[in-house]
Amino acid sequence: MRHAQTTPPPPFSHRLAEYPRRHLLFAGSAITLVFFLLLLSPTSAVTAKRISQPLELQLESTVNSQAPETIISLRAPLEITVGNGDNLSLIFQRANLSAAAVHDIVSNADDSNSLLNLYPGQKLSFQIDDDGTLQALQHVRSDMDSTVFERDGAKFASTLIQRQPEIRHNYSGATINSSLFMAAQNSGLSQNLIMEFANIFGGVVDFVYDVRAGDSFTLLYEEHFLDDVKRGDGAILAAQFRNRGETFTAYRYVYEDGSVGYFNGEGVSMRKAFLRAPLDFRRISSSFNLKRLHPIFKTTKPHRGIDYAADRGTPVYAAGDGRVAKAGYSKANGNYVFINHGTAYQTKYLHLHKRSVKKGQRVKQQQIIGSVGSTGYATGPHLHYEFLVNGVHRNPRTIIKKLPKAKSIASADKQKFLDQIGGLRMQLAAYNNQKNFAAASQLSGTNTL
Repeated sequence: MRHAQTTPPPPFSHRLAEYPRRHLLFAGSAITLVFFLLLLSPTSAVTAKRISQPLELQLESTVNSQAPETIISLRAPLEITVGNGDNLSLIFQRANLSAAAVHDIVSNADDSNSLLNLYPGQKLSFQIDDDGTLQALQHVRSDMDSTVFERDGAKFASTLIQRQPEIRHNYSGATINSSLFMAAQNSGLSQNLIMEFANIFGGVVDFVYDVRAGDSFTLLYEEHFLDDVKRGDGAILAAQFRNRGETFTAYRYVYEDGSVGYFNGEGVSMRKAFLRAPLDFRRISSSFNLKRLHPIFKTTKPHRGIDYAADRGTPVYAAGDGRVAKAGYSKANGNYVFINHGTAYQTKYLHLHKRSVKKGQRVKQQQIIGSVGSTGYATGPHLHYEFLVNGVHRNPRTIIKKLPKAKSIASADKQKFLDQIGGLRMQLAAYNNQKNFAAASQLSGTNTL
């Protein structure tokens, strides 16, 4: 055993020489190992890159910011899907977390409001340590939108993760044999795209009276993909409708402020002052007729509007911009909405199942104001639609031709408009040429690739 020296110790380099070589090699190896462990040790920061896939928190270990030398051991991630009637407390109970844990994250997270508005189908993934303490939580609202909450001392730091879909262009077209809806559905278009297409041309085409067998349509539209899987449809970029030998073309134009409109090739808006029909309907069950036999009372009474037969619950749209003059219920009309469009025009919507607007409310064209029903004096689900000019009932089908015309692109924006739709015009033309060539080849019996 060595005794304490009263003389000063030798320099450190001299003291190293006193140790055997094997001791020095062992110490050097230990220092190197510790250095590499520190390099590989994860940090407490969470970024969108680190958590790139939904439901995979990838937090195998978390370092306590108050005691960095303490490594927390984590359990396997737990995923819970939100069900009907679920709330945060019930879900935390299923994760074996206490009410105090709910209060902890709601009170100490930067953006905890989303956790208080859970919807069926959403997912929550928990990262809990061996002591039963919540270390991280991921709230997945959709495939493209989620938030990660990670413990940072007494608080939770939140990271918003938004994945952008890949946008691809696709084409579709068909010839109509019976109805636009059936032809579009058979061509693979979704119901939302069909409705958007009908809305675009709703000011220039009456899809009950005007459509004939042999008419055709073409669409150029967006599709959204995530991980090479289609997640839904985007906007219609360009569309054509050939009706009775006349071709209507619409192009999507985005203004500098982000607002969107559809215009023909000359810059005239497809959006007219009034829609030709205020809903998507199957047929007209009763036309404008001042000497109609009433189906219930069996007496000759004027029918000062058009009855559109449609399924109960079918959305009813405002035919034009305006303000709700009346919205209520009466024994004869059932649920009704009256809209004033300036001082000269008024539209009326009767027998609604439900009303979606109130008196005095301003509405925009194509805004949903109610749904089809059979309230009041009605034999079945339909919309009774009236159009008045200066207080006088007019036939909605014929008066539309005498109403104000659509607005055009302003002269100052005309060149921007033409530049923006130039590519869409070329794509639509190329697709139509390819389709016409394929049709001609099929008729002549020529095989095409």
